[in-house]
Amino acid sequence: MLGRMTFRGTVCALAAVVALAGVVPAYAETQGGERRDDRRDDRDAGRDAKQDCKAGDENSRAECRQEKRDVKHGGGEPAPAAAPGAAPAAAPAAPPAQ
Repeated sequence: MLGRMTFRGTVCALAAVVALAGVVPAYAETQGGERRDDRRDDRDAGRDAKQDCKAGDENSRAECRQEKRDVKHGGGEPAPAAAPGAAPAAAPAAPPAQ
């Protein structure tokens, strides 16, 4: 009878552990985790864009690098607004002609 009680207790304890494992998330989803996932996605997209660019023969290395940078940083997004009354920022220098 003692053996049967031990077996029954073991089965109940195992069932409780399995039930609780389903309730607890595998990882904490915080804002920091979401931002980290977004950065990883951006890096992956940048790598893919650069590989696609390098696969074609019409683009230079610098052009592929710039395309990757644009993809990673969301190219085309406006810069943050300057404080009122501040002088406008200088435009970036044009790349040298080759």
